[in-house]
Amino acid sequence: MIEPVIIQGGMGVAVSNWKLAKAVAQTGQLGVVSGTALDNVMSRRLQAGDLDGSVRRALEHFPDPSIVGRILDRYYIPGGKASQIPFKNPPMFSLNPPRELLELTVAANFVEVFLAKEGNDGLVGINYLEKIQLPTLPSFYGALLAGVDYVLMGAGIPRAIPSVLDHLVLHQKVSLKLNVHGAAPEDDFQMTFNPRDILEKTLPPLRRPKFIAIVSSEVLAITLARKSAGHVDGFVIEGPTAGGHNAPPRGPLHVNEKGEPVYGPKDKVDTAAFRKLGLPFWLAGSYADPNKLKEALAEGATGIQVGTVFAYCEESGLMDRIKRRVFAKALRGREEVFTDPVASPTGFPFKVVRLEGTQSESQEYKDRPRLCDLGYLRTAFKRKGGSVGYRCPGEPVESYLQKEGKLEDTIGRKCVCNGLMASIKLAQAQKNGYLEKPLVTSGDDLARIVSFLKGSKLSYSAADVINYLLNTLSFPAPGLA
Repeated sequence: MIEPVIIQGGMGVAVSNWKLAKAVAQTGQLGVVSGTALDNVMSRRLQAGDLDGSVRRALEHFPDPSIVGRILDRYYIPGGKASQIPFKNPPMFSLNPPRELLELTVAANFVEVFLAKEGNDGLVGINYLEKIQLPTLPSFYGALLAGVDYVLMGAGIPRAIPSVLDHLVLHQKVSLKLNVHGAAPEDDFQMTFNPRDILEKTLPPLRRPKFIAIVSSEVLAITLARKSAGHVDGFVIEGPTAGGHNAPPRGPLHVNEKGEPVYGPKDKVDTAAFRKLGLPFWLAGSYADPNKLKEALAEGATGIQVGTVFAYCEESGLMDRIKRRVFAKALRGREEVFTDPVASPTGFPFKVVRLEGTQSESQEYKDRPRLCDLGYLRTAFKRKGGSVGYRCPGEPVESYLQKEGKLEDTIGRKCVCNGLMASIKLAQAQKNGYLEKPLVTSGDDLARIVSFLKGSKLSYSAADVINYLLNTLSFPAPGLA
């Protein structure tokens, strides 16, 4: 398999959707779907009527029709639900999730990868956050069933993941240690998943995808390369200017006059250390420029990962209204990205586009009652009695404190889960009539989207991005030759 020069980043909740990944894969580069919250994404697409029929078409190829039937019975609404009616949320994940949630998660990951690969022989990957552990195992299995080519994972230390993939392609039972706050050294909280509990009869042959770890330091990469259970196939080295979640600065946290984390010399990556590992690596974070691509290749990188400029192209899942507003700001040189050190319940810095009508600029959102009804960014903690509980700094403060959380952890937190769902036109209508506001994230190089806005045309395609990045290279890119 020829390694891609460009990896399209796995962004948001279905911003990197199957349409975007497919468009990139068709150019010969690596198209990546976001694997975050796909159980909710698919269930809401079905409740919205699945008007183009794509979800149901993909489900027709799922190995177990009985699972498909149960999912459609539970979530599909012909013609779509009324806009003021709330979406029916699947159950939240826990150490012992109900079967219906496992089935939905496997099928949802299958659907997203299947649709990205449908009708083309390009490369398709799926991106996960190690921080979101509870859905990981059934999510992997669904992607494997659809023949995913790459699995990418960041926001943590995914040492166990390569071995998990090795076993899942053989339909073997797998376990993954859950990070539990307050757990003692002798505690061993494990998530388990047995594919044969889901597909009891039909077990198709599977192919092991390549595993790419997304890292921010050579120290972590060396640890993963030498000590992971199973083989790591490469790295994406993501700098602090990339969108979404960023790794915290190394050392004590300092903020600038705007309140953003300050990154220093310790946060710069030594590419020589990566060359010594002898594994492919891609550089990420403000690399959406042909000259930056050349610099990366000169450093020994296989290529680059690019996110933000893909997030605003025609095929991405970001709603058109948001794209138009950001285009208007960027064309006037007034776009603003703020690295918020406290917005995300994960505790990781999170880049937020300041845009009217979104969480960051909405008084209505600030007045919104706090809640946690999706729960992907909850933290597992050990209760005083020894069992595992779950809490989110974005939930009601009194509830968080009752779960032994600290008051200071709740200050400034945003409901990232609902905000990201709203940004792809799947906003929840809460029972009190409040419609969730979008939360938009982009990298520091957001202004670069202006390069693609020619004349009066306020749109561009994924292929436009690929052509722009590759047109100065001395060799043809696969699929564009």
